[in-house]
Order: sequence, then structure tokens, then C-alpha cells
Amino acid sequence: MDAPRWIRTISELTLLVDRLSSAGSISVDTEADSLHHYPGKLCLVQIADDTGRAHLVDPLALPTLGPLGPLFANPRIGKVLHAADNDLSYLKRLYGFSVASLFDTAVAARFLGVKTLSLDGLLRTYLGVEAVKSRQKDDWSRRPLTAEQEAYALDDVLHLFELRARLRDELRAKGRESWVEEECAALAALEFPDKVADPDAYLNLKGAKDLDRRGWAILRELWQARESVALALDRPPFMILGHEALVTLAGARPHTLEEVQAVPGCSARVIQRVGAMILEAVTRGEAVADDELPLRRPAPRPHVPAATRRRADQLRAWRAKTAHVLDLDPGVLFPQRLIDRLAAEPPRDLHALARVEGVRRWRVDVFGRELLEMLAVT
Repeated sequence: MDAPRWIRTISELTLLVDRLSSAGSISVDTEADSLHHYPGKLCLVQIADDTGRAHLVDPLALPTLGPLGPLFANPRIGKVLHAADNDLSYLKRLYGFSVASLFDTAVAARFLGVKTLSLDGLLRTYLGVEAVKSRQKDDWSRRPLTAEQEAYALDDVLHLFELRARLRDELRAKGRESWVEEECAALAALEFPDKVADPDAYLNLKGAKDLDRRGWAILRELWQARESVALALDRPPFMILGHEALVTLAGARPHTLEEVQAVPGCSARVIQRVGAMILEAVTRGEAVADDELPLRRPAPRPHVPAATRRRADQLRAWRAKTAHVLDLDPGVLFPQRLIDRLAAEPPRDLHALARVEGVRRWRVDVFGRELLEMLAVT
């Protein structure tokens, strides 16, 4: 019995997993929504096998996606995704998935020096396929999906196998297939812990630095009040009240709804929804004791020894030259974080170089001795 296109029950999901367990590869994509909901939610998982059968798994109808876990963890089954970071973030954080045998077409394209990394661009360049009209701004939590949305959702996963084949051929021709395999394995192993809210995030809003400390106290109250409303209404904070309006309100300190409405971005609808909240937040901010007003604490600038700077300069010059020869983005060839680590604590041999977090075996094999010579500079 074949699994249906739409997977909305555990029995259907179990049937799908049973059938996909014999596949050589599966392709996966997700549709999440952070434009219409807060916090963002996973609304759809698209899965296809290498025979061309595709399915739409509905996380909003299913109590869990747990039965898919062993499929993603099975190293015998390849997983093909494009720009997998966001997909993996949802699947790992929400369901605790682990992932083996990942091939990310965006990672592969980066290591081929491709300039246009969107899936639409890659499909056009490598397969001559024009993708269906983008539906990225749709509310994917709405049901039923339209025929156009279904076509968009299925389009990506159905082309990923052929795209992988074309990219692999080119990687092999350039001798870079092992590079991508290692980078994809590192991506698959990434952990995605729940984000911890920064209590001082409001101080980073554009224009916040121009407020005094009392203004910061009011801005903090406005920020926190907007966050509470956003969570209660399941709407992104910017849809409740824009960042610029928050900062302007903190500077204006309105005490009446008429004064609130005079602030750009505070429409009649905003007044109706959160006018009282704004006034209450302003009152709370004005009541904060002087010795409890927020402080902006500039991050101290670390002292960088001269030898470290020289090593970093040497690595950057080498990176620019080598990236040009290989036709790669310098940040793909050798990210700045690696330059900082190696320049600060230069390894003395290839074994030590291979142990540096993020260096990868392929960089040691291809550039290791060259890097050690440069890092010997004092």
C-alpha cells in the first residue's frame, strides 16, 4: 500500500516511514512561518524518494513527527536538502532529530564558486528548470493549501536529486567532493539550542543610542510589553508596533492617546489594540528609580598582540590569493573565525592543526603545511 500524498495521521506517517526505509536517498524541505506567527512554527515537511514520489507531512495535524527520526538518523539513506540550516533547526529543536549522510546543495554550490546560491538560481543554471512562483510570504499554517502552494512545496524536493547529481559531477571534476562531504557532516552535527532572549536587545534598536537613560527605561518597558502582546496574539512583534515607533515613543513619553497617535507608526488601529499598553509602559518607565535606570556597557576591546596581528594579516593575504586562484569566496575557503583562532594560538604541527575546531581534514590535507609555515611567523 502506497502512502498518500498528504500525511496527517500517525498510521499514514508510519506507512510512509516503512516505505522510505528502503530508499537510497530522500530529499527534504520544510515550510515554516515566522512572518505571520510568533514564535515561528513548522507548518509543513516535504519528503520525496529517489523514485520521484513526494509527500506532504503536516506537523499541524500530527501529534509528533517522531516516527521520522530513525529515517533521518539512518546513515544508509542519503538526505538531500538545500540550505539546510533552518530546516535542521526546526527538526532538531522540536523533535530531537539527528541527521546522517546529509548533502546540502547550497554548500556544494558554495564550494564550486557559484555566485547565485538560491535554489531557483541553481535549478535554472544546472537543470534549465524555471521554478514555480515563490510562495515564501504565504501563511503556511492555513489549511487547506491551494493547488499553487502544493505545487511550490513539492517542486523543490522533486528536483533536488538531479541537482545533487550535477553538483557532484562538478565537485569530482574539481577534486572537491570530499570537502563538501566533510562540511555537510559538520552541518548535520550542529546543535540548535533554544534561543535565549537578550534582555538588553532594545538598546540595539536604531536610534536607541540617542535616548537618555530614562528613555532607555521607557524603551525597555515598551519592548517587554510588545513582546507579551505578540506572544498572546501569535503575531510577530513588528506587526504589533514597529521598532522605529518604539524608539520614538520612548523619546516622546506620551501621556495621552492623542499624543501617542501623533507618533509615526501609531495608527488608529495601533491605538485601539495597544494604546493603553503604551501609556502604561511609559508610566512604568518613568517610575523607575534613578539608580536602577539601564546602562549601556560598551564591550571592552580585547588587546591583540602584535605577533597575532601579523599572523592574521599573513593568513588574510594568503586567503585572498588562494581564493582567487580557486574561484571561491574567501569566507568559504577560510572563514575569519579560523584566521582568528590560528593567529591567536598557532598549532605547531599537522596533528595539532587538525584538532583546531572548524579547520576540517580537507584544509589540513590541501593547505596544512602552507598554513604552518605562515603561522611560524612571530
